[in-house]
Amino acid sequence: MKILALNSSPRSDGQSKTKLMLTHLVEGMRDAGADVEVVNLRKKKIKNCVGCYTCWTKTPGKCIHKDDMTEELFPKWLESDLVVYATPLYHYAMNATLKVFIERTLPAAEPFFEIYNGRMLHPLRHKIPAIVILSVAGMPDEGHFKALSAHANYLFAAHGRQLAAEIYRPAAEMMTNPFFRIKAKEILDATKQAGRELVGSMKVSPETIARITQPISDPKAFAEMGNLFWKSCIAEGVTPKEFGEKNMVPRPESLDSFMMFLPFGLNCKAAGDRKVILQFGFSGEVEEPCYFTIEKNKINAKKGISENPDITIDTPFNLWMDIMTRKADGQKMFMEQKYTVSGDISLMIRLFEKKAEL
Repeated sequence: MKILALNSSPRSDGQSKTKLMLTHLVEGMRDAGADVEVVNLRKKKIKNCVGCYTCWTKTPGKCIHKDDMTEELFPKWLESDLVVYATPLYHYAMNATLKVFIERTLPAAEPFFEIYNGRMLHPLRHKIPAIVILSVAGMPDEGHFKALSAHANYLFAAHGRQLAAEIYRPAAEMMTNPFFRIKAKEILDATKQAGRELVGSMKVSPETIARITQPISDPKAFAEMGNLFWKSCIAEGVTPKEFGEKNMVPRPESLDSFMMFLPFGLNCKAAGDRKVILQFGFSGEVEEPCYFTIEKNKINAKKGISENPDITIDTPFNLWMDIMTRKADGQKMFMEQKYTVSGDISLMIRLFEKKAEL
């Protein structure tokens, strides 16, 4: 099977979740024996369709534009058995880059009219490839893909056209967060499986789709984390890309948000096989205590005081938020007695060491 995989994301490696999903889909396709070519549309010169209909009259089947679409991509599109349209969700639809590509496939149709199942269509001058739509969105609910899905089903499910599968991944930005690594692996493994299934049967099973679209976090937690992230970007005057490149951390504003975010910065492996309790006593803007139980590579946060903590940190709340967001040096603040630590200090140091890459 010959497959053309089109990545319309404008983002580069590491930041593009469209590419992350597409890479795993393609890996599954290649595992199943398919010949797959991946094209990054952001690197190609594709002019807008100007509606001149030259491709229907003067040069039937050939566009007036002399660009990468006419000379390279359109012939490859026609030669493919299956084409993957991979796009980030922009304003509830495919992005402009992919839309331009699709509009430029007009030469595949003839100008005449025919009626099929009550629908007026232009007949095709060529056998065209089956299509897979793959899209990612930042929002956590699948409902945001409804407009894209409706468009895809109307456009690609007509006579002579085949929509082989729709693969949608909500809350995609969370997939590269180490805290969600287990679910992210399940999702990406399922995406590989989808690739294998498409090569084998030109469809994806409902079970595999359910694994791909499984929730990563509850909506309330997602919204709180997202709001703090954007507030931090605005306060620091950085873009999300710069935020990641600088390894920045959203600044918690309350005890609840602190309890939500601290686990992202803890190295659970430092606890080994032990059950470790990390107690915080806060003063200043927030005076309520909380503690974290670390066991079997999992972290559970609770408000209050634990009876037998292994480590206790007593600190002004704002000072620890400065340390957490790297505005203050934790070691220096400790030496200056700005906060105190009791218990296993060496374990505390290991807990707050930079986590190994996953």
